[in-house]
Amino acid sequence: MNEWISPDADLMKRAAQIRLLILDVDGVLTDGRLFFDDDGRESKAFHVRDGYGIKLVQERGIEVAVITARYSPAVAHRAHDLSIKRIFQGCSDKNLAYTELKIALGLDDAVVAYMGDDLIDLPILTRVGLATAPADAHPEVGCRVHWQSAQQGGRGAVRELCELILRAQGHWPAIIARSAGALP
Repeated sequence: MNEWISPDADLMKRAAQIRLLILDVDGVLTDGRLFFDDDGRESKAFHVRDGYGIKLVQERGIEVAVITARYSPAVAHRAHDLSIKRIFQGCSDKNLAYTELKIALGLDDAVVAYMGDDLIDLPILTRVGLATAPADAHPEVGCRVHWQSAQQGGRGAVRELCELILRAQGHWPAIIARSAGALP
């Protein structure tokens, strides 16, 4: 049985303050690969566990948003499925979208977590209270974040981050108890 190892106190303090979780898409919610059919239609694969993690943090009052440099109808559909209302697609300047979002919600940097995987994400990662990246993020990103998941993008990295936040905020025991109660 795998046992969860508690991260350091500073990381847990940062995670305990989070009220907004912002996610990149390609390389974070997906594995970063792009699939096109013969007619040029794009498709993406999203991990179900990442989606469940998002739902769990939303149930605990944490807002979730998406900021991505590309535009994809698949992202809009997945965000709708997960009740993510704040979606910024086609953002060549992700930092601008981040600033607009933060102002709209009246939040300070300290209560925001962001997961990104590439150089375009660095302007936001250097501002937020909890900067995170998937295991397979670009090395220049990985060395500049507060925490890096053990899982790769599109393969459970977001779920791992959601669990970190939920544990830091003291919600995890109730989630486990509720889940265990659902078993026959």
